[in-house]
Amino acid sequence: MRTLVLMAVLLAGAARAQEAAPAQTAAERFNALPEAQKQALREKLKAFKALPPQEQERLKENVKRFRQLPKEDQERIRENLTRFMKLSPEERQELRERHRAFRQLPPEQRQELRQKMRQYFKDNPEAREKMRENLKRWRALSEEQRQKLRERARERRQR
Repeated sequence: MRTLVLMAVLLAGAARAQEAAPAQTAAERFNALPEAQKQALREKLKAFKALPPQEQERLKENVKRFRQLPKEDQERIRENLTRFMKLSPEERQELRERHRAFRQLPPEQRQELRQKMRQYFKDNPEAREKMRENLKRWRALSEEQRQKLRERARERRQR
């Protein structure tokens, strides 16, 4: 997952740079970056090259699929990544664990859950709106307040 985030960050930056100056070559765009960004990209490239070949290939395929998506979908993915990166390390880890558990479900069960969620929100616009409002309130909380709420939720789950 960390590697996927790494590649998504690289993709987002590269895509934005390409949109800003499509006539420039990759080398020209790279040379125009501040030194700190150049160094960060060098480190990310080094980390990418240290990955096993099959992982590199998987990431290249993800990049290829990303570039084939409509611009709106690409932007939604960038926004989701930005929100993900703003989460605390604990929140990101919890999200990774939930995603891992979801991915371990059989494909038909994952699809069924997706359909049920879509249908629920379609049938219950108030629930969808309430979820959005709760998310806004969550984002407005301090990290300390969020941590307290997480602890209370864990306690309730353990009962």
